[in-house]
Amino acid sequence: QVKLVESGGGLVQAGGSLRLSCAASGRTFSSYAMGWFRQAPGKEREFVAAVSWSGSSTYYADSVKGRSTISRDNAKSTVYLQVNSLKPEDTAVYYCAANPSRRWATPTEYDYWGQGTQVTVSS
Repeated sequence: QVKLVESGGGLVQAGGSLRLSCAASGRTFSSYAMGWFRQAPGKEREFVAAVSWSGSSTYYADSVKGRSTISRDNAKSTVYLQVNSLKPEDTAVYYCAANPSRRWATPTEYDYWGQGTQVTVSS
């Protein structure tokens, strides 16, 4: 059983930064592929970033590449998403996701989801 709880969202001005956190249950968290997704009002959910089991491999959507960092602390069973230079179009509910059966996963291969945390970027 995998449970994911996101935190760290809030209201920030354009150009600012946020670090989102996702706390996960499970004693084998260190072997999970993890990712971040987001969904803006009236739009479909989109992939944001992914990290492998060890944290050594990462992948980013073009929309955030160059200004975002996904990382994980397996000792704390937590994955992070740091986003800098925030834009109004980054406004969305951000979700973390897990695939406990893989050490690396593509954007369509996640099985467990958190409840989301709201990020609002003002201009």
